[in-house]
Amino acid sequence: MSLIGKEVLPFNASAYHNGKFIEVSEANFKGKWSVVCFYPADFTFVCPTELEDLQNQYETLKGLGVEVYSVSTDTHFVHKAWHDNSEAIGKIEYIMIGDPSHTISRNFDVLIEEDGLADRGTFIIDPDGVVQALEINAGGIGRDASTLVNKIKAAQYVRNHPGEVCPAKWQEGGETLKPSLDLVGKI
Repeated sequence: MSLIGKEVLPFNASAYHNGKFIEVSEANFKGKWSVVCFYPADFTFVCPTELEDLQNQYETLKGLGVEVYSVSTDTHFVHKAWHDNSEAIGKIEYIMIGDPSHTISRNFDVLIEEDGLADRGTFIIDPDGVVQALEINAGGIGRDASTLVNKIKAAQYVRNHPGEVCPAKWQEGGETLKPSLDLVGKI
């Protein structure tokens, strides 16, 4: 069952953010765009490369009105320890959510039950708390955070321009389409 067009289910969790422990819930995803990035585990191999890459895009994403959240089934305490002991993770300024109960991972359908770990899942959530895009990769395939920027720009454009859609490889300022009977079979 696809999560596209579905509202994020309720949860409450502890997170590590800029030297503090904070509480996060689905309510944090309302009122602004959000990216939720699930990864298998702290202190691993591909995960720090992805999270550092996401940090490298963080200013651009914030400029688009997007908040970023990373999530693993580790605790917020483990996130702090990783942040304090890894050069790559030490750069992270976005919120790192702990999901030891697996509630959030189950809500987003990325939990690998037999391992107690999350798949590599990326979710774009609109200001209404509704999933607009998602990508799930196998454990050995790292993600490229730069692709998020164009996806979010397209999602924001479509939200702000009802009746228009963004074609493949759409870039900000590029031509969009207005689906109609006249376009059928002509693209």
